[in-house]
Amino acid sequence: MHFGVMDHLDDSGGPLAEQYEQRLRLVEELDRLGFYSYHVAEHHGTPLGLAPSPSVYLSAVAQRTSRLRFGPLVYVAPLYHPMRLAEEICMLDQMSRGRLQLGLGRGAVWPEQEIYDVDPASTAERYAEARDIVLQALGAETVNFEGKYYRVRNFRMVLRPWQTPRPPLWYGISHADSTPWAAANSTNVVSLMPAAAARGILDRYRAEWAALGRNDSELPFLGLARHMVVADTDHKAREVARGAFRRWRRSFSAIWERRGVPLPINFPLEWDTLEQAGHGIAGTPETVRAFLDAQRATARANFFLCQLIFGDIAYEDALRSLTLFAREVAPALAASGAQRSN
Repeated sequence: MHFGVMDHLDDSGGPLAEQYEQRLRLVEELDRLGFYSYHVAEHHGTPLGLAPSPSVYLSAVAQRTSRLRFGPLVYVAPLYHPMRLAEEICMLDQMSRGRLQLGLGRGAVWPEQEIYDVDPASTAERYAEARDIVLQALGAETVNFEGKYYRVRNFRMVLRPWQTPRPPLWYGISHADSTPWAAANSTNVVSLMPAAAARGILDRYRAEWAALGRNDSELPFLGLARHMVVADTDHKAREVARGAFRRWRRSFSAIWERRGVPLPINFPLEWDTLEQAGHGIAGTPETVRAFLDAQRATARANFFLCQLIFGDIAYEDALRSLTLFAREVAPALAASGAQRSN
């Protein structure tokens, strides 16, 4: 069982330069505490994401850490020229000596795509072309591609990734139909779905994996993403979570409200409702362990992506939450998972 941290780097309400510095200090703590990975979202024109260029931000993460794996979840591929993106990927993987985790996707927020004059109806095709070009570029000396949206002719790849054949792939998954490609390409997947719904998707992944003649022991990460706050008492944890979540939730819907468009998903407005839906937990290490153990058993997940830093959570509260999780939650869950597998 492994644990990563998901970060939208959403607007905390303080000075931006100070927010970047505090976040990088927390990332240094993730490295010291032994978290497996750190993932950052890409958003544009919205307070939900203050790292619209993940590569710029992650280059700082590479320099401030030594063991922590990191990456975008995801690069919004239709907004890039794929060859430029491939070169940035190589740079980050080399700068970190092979710690980059490569998340690629088409992007779920169509108002952000329109900002870049990209027709949202075209993003599925653009994503597929950009993805195929990037993956070709990471393993070829010369790239050629002829598509509907991109054309590449005799592009010589001077840069190479540190990892062979390329950095591990990551993808946010919400439909079982995405599993054949993901399994064929050994892609780590993370679901925001309720645990029972995620079970069907992750089981389909396992079936696709087995059909390829591969062993369960070689499975990539099949994960769940959840908001979390850990504190010394349940009361303190919920107090912190409720306030920080309200700001995060306002940022989450900001671009839709500005466009006068209803939010396309039914997402809770308050922390307590989020908890009741099984999408988050705030409490002592014992409370959080019990919640995650139940979620793991229901979904058959082998990875948790923990959103432990969000909204206007204070630096001290975030640091306490990360520390308690690393020292008292993660080891117990890892041991429990090892016992079950035996």
